[in-house]
Amino acid sequence: QEVKIFRALILGELERGQSQFQALCFVTRLHRNEIIPSESMAKLRQKNPRTVRQAEEVRGLEHLSMDVAVNFSKGAQLSSHIHNVCAEAKEAIYTREEDVKFWLEKGVDGSMFEVLPQTSDLPDLQRCKLCADRWKPCVCSYSLSIEWYPCMLKYCKSRDAGGKVSSYKCGIRSCQKGYTFDYYVPQKQLCLWDEET
Repeated sequence: QEVKIFRALILGELERGQSQFQALCFVTRLHRNEIIPSESMAKLRQKNPRTVRQAEEVRGLEHLSMDVAVNFSKGAQLSSHIHNVCAEAKEAIYTREEDVKFWLEKGVDGSMFEVLPQTSDLPDLQRCKLCADRWKPCVCSYSLSIEWYPCMLKYCKSRDAGGKVSSYKCGIRSCQKGYTFDYYVPQKQLCLWDEET
């Protein structure tokens, strides 16, 4: 179904009345050329697998407004991985309306999606970092960075005895990318890290 899942586990601050950890899942559409095919990765051997690698290319920060909640028990229709990856985040799985439209066109059951309250629905809805009351709803922001992932194949050129040049797959190009997700929470208590940023 062309689905990309991000899972974040945030350690709770027990002295502030939080549980041991909080889990979040962000589900977005995976575009065709975003990551290399797994078949290509399986064929390419990595030299020095224990080396800590630096990304060759830094891709820009993507800011995503996650305005739809995904029902965990129905989420398997969208991706079988939601059941495993998002098990701790049953009440906190988010996606975007534009991605939902794409999946609905592919025949996914729309009953798994619920549009979250927007600023237009609640005029006094603030960003959580500006909200003074811990029990008020607000718009939470969570940022994460993927430091290294295989984003493209590398091609090398070779010349045969007759001087004819041909290209062949010879490696993987790595990228780094940052994401910021904005989403509705029913109370600021679920977004206390936003105060520190």
